[in-house]
Amino acid sequence: MLASHRHTASFGREGAAWVGGLPRLSASAHASQAHTSYRHEAYHYAGENAFLRGTVPFVQDGVAAGQPLMVALVPDRLELLRKAVGEQCAERVHWVDMAELGGNPARIIPAWREFVAESGAGGRPLRGVGEPVWAGRRPAEVNECQLHESLLNLAVEPDTALWLRCPYDVSALSAEVVEEAARSHPVLVDGDRYRGSTLYGGAAHAADMFERPLPEPDLHPDIVDGATVTRLEEWSFRRTTQAHPPEAARDIARLRRKVLRRATDAGLSTERAFEMGLATTEAMTNSVRHAGGRGVLRIWQDAEGLTCEVRDGGHIDDPMAGRRMPPSSDTGGRGLMLVHLLSDLVQVRSSADEGSTVRITNWL
Repeated sequence: MLASHRHTASFGREGAAWVGGLPRLSASAHASQAHTSYRHEAYHYAGENAFLRGTVPFVQDGVAAGQPLMVALVPDRLELLRKAVGEQCAERVHWVDMAELGGNPARIIPAWREFVAESGAGGRPLRGVGEPVWAGRRPAEVNECQLHESLLNLAVEPDTALWLRCPYDVSALSAEVVEEAARSHPVLVDGDRYRGSTLYGGAAHAADMFERPLPEPDLHPDIVDGATVTRLEEWSFRRTTQAHPPEAARDIARLRRKVLRRATDAGLSTERAFEMGLATTEAMTNSVRHAGGRGVLRIWQDAEGLTCEVRDGGHIDDPMAGRRMPPSSDTGGRGLMLVHLLSDLVQVRSSADEGSTVRITNWL
């Protein structure tokens, strides 16, 4: 379990009306203040005009202050904001298509960390706008985005001068999704009002989400020529003894062929089927090497995608595994990063009681 800590927001009194110990500032007053530590805030908006009110001044003030900016939004809002800030301002912003970057939400944190490493030398203040959750995302993607938002509180050191604003369209998202954002963001912004989130859970919440089991697939058997055909298959793989690792290699090779066959039958291209086979192989190899030498592979297909799931009895004690590069001195730790890079969606969950699950999905 991770040690519990919280990144708390600190605000100056200038331009602030103090209410119940928390400041209430206008957007312009707050934006003009220098920041020297990490800020992770959720911005609630409803409709395009409100979206622009909370993002245009934020971007323009950052550019005016000489602060590097990265903006990651879905294409329509990306273009909307780019036009609204003006051409000269837009030229100084790094624009990222969130639909491409965040299709698999586990890829977003490495992008923010790279931005900080490349642009934040010497404690230089940085700003970012990132909207990983938008209306229309699949439930599994939203679930993974929620874990991602919680892990963002661990991914950036508290003394890193990154001010990250995450827009949430409260007119299009469910109340449950908006409430969950309050658990993963220390500060909430509603119009011109800044307030600390009373639901914010910090590292303890991130650990709880990472340990929470994934829901079982909701599958309905098909009837083909009068026979019931299930779309879920399951196999075990193992290392017979410590002295005979080739047995595990043969098991994994056999199951990789099954993955390739299922992926091809599901309609994935040759390249995507190969990538799914490679990603699943990496997950199974991790089980053999780090989880007692055995595991279970399950494959199923639903109307939207093909999923390969690897389960074992091991415990991944770092929720950030696969989302940051391990030190060069470490000989392992890169397999999960490769799994994330090769797949449309990856969900990793682990606890000491339930073991570990790596669920790999490619959309059809």
